[in-house]
Amino acid sequence: EVQLVESGGGLVQAGGSLRLSCAASGFTFDDYAIGWFRQAPGKEREGVSSISSNNGSSYYADSVKGRFTIYSDNAKNTAYLQMNSLKPEDTAVYYCAAGILPFATHNPWVSGEYDFWGQGTQVTVSS
Repeated sequence: EVQLVESGGGLVQAGGSLRLSCAASGFTFDDYAIGWFRQAPGKEREGVSSISSNNGSSYYADSVKGRFTIYSDNAKNTAYLQMNSLKPEDTAVYYCAAGILPFATHNPWVSGEYDFWGQGTQVTVSS
């Protein structure tokens, strides 16, 4: 059974840091891209970051560039999102997702490219 389990969310003050983890089971990372998406109340889900586990290529939304870092440990089948300098507007439920490579659209922000999704973890940044 394929599972993605996020952890590491919580409440943090603006300027603080959190590290989200996405532990995968039931498949191996090597042929997959791992994406992080978020959805704030009343807003559409948006892509935050993505990494291709086969070559390490990473992508970031403009809103998080320079503050967030995505990386993966393929031996542990786990991906991480290090979030620094958090802002209140980063408040959202964060989801990790896995999609087999290559993407048909070559676009890491297309949620339809991802085959598996986690249940989400809440990140709340207070001002």
